[in-house]
Amino acid sequence: MPELPEVETTVRGLAPFLEGQRLAAVTTFRPDLRRPFPADLAQRLTGATVTSLSRRAKYGIVSTDRDDHMIFHLGMSGRWRTEGGAAGKHDHLLLETGAGHRLFLHDPRRFGSVDLVAGDPLAAFAPFVALGPEPLSGAFDAAHLARAFRGRRSPVKAMLLDQGVVAGLGNIYVCEALNMARIHPAKAAADVSKAKLAALVPAIKAVLTAAIAAGGSTLRDFLSPEGDLGYFAKDWRVYGREGQACECGAPVARIVQSGRSTFYCPKCQR
Repeated sequence: MPELPEVETTVRGLAPFLEGQRLAAVTTFRPDLRRPFPADLAQRLTGATVTSLSRRAKYGIVSTDRDDHMIFHLGMSGRWRTEGGAAGKHDHLLLETGAGHRLFLHDPRRFGSVDLVAGDPLAAFAPFVALGPEPLSGAFDAAHLARAFRGRRSPVKAMLLDQGVVAGLGNIYVCEALNMARIHPAKAAADVSKAKLAALVPAIKAVLTAAIAAGGSTLRDFLSPEGDLGYFAKDWRVYGREGQACECGAPVARIVQSGRSTFYCPKCQR
């Protein structure tokens, strides 16, 4: 599933094609993805000018001068493609701009979604209301994690994947950050020391910043809007590297937590 860096890469890739552009036509090629497209999507967006693109957690937001905001989620295999041309088999939504750009939402597995809200999207879109702070924001710090972890016996990895604790983190980048901070993924959140929390926050920020700079990680179908692969995978410290050497020389191990593979170093991470 595309995580925060992949969605941020997508939003930045769409901006040159959409920002300041009038939407000349909006076309859906099927009635739904994971859930139905908004019935009035084309009516409300056609003729509107895109004022900005932004991201919240793993969602992209396309805002218009009509105070309507199209919110998209890429699901498991979604991506936007900007090379134009005719619609392909798995292209389900087309945005055409007055400048002639044709942008397709491509989603073979159809686990993505498109919503449309009016007003402040952070307040009007229900999934945003319960989200924790953005991990790259100033609101995400060691004090926030200490409050969220207090008294919690759940594994620290599970807590970091809880979108109510911190927004947008996924399996890959949590594994990477926990390794950088030298924290065992199965340690109870309440048992993580203040010193470790102080190391964890900058580790999360560093991993995400590096991943965004590299265009994200390419897993299965994800590509940037320009069709480029994400190159952060070549810099993974532990993710997907079971049996290979950690920086300390010990072999990376894999365990399963809540049905997901967790990669870590048994020597470094305590």
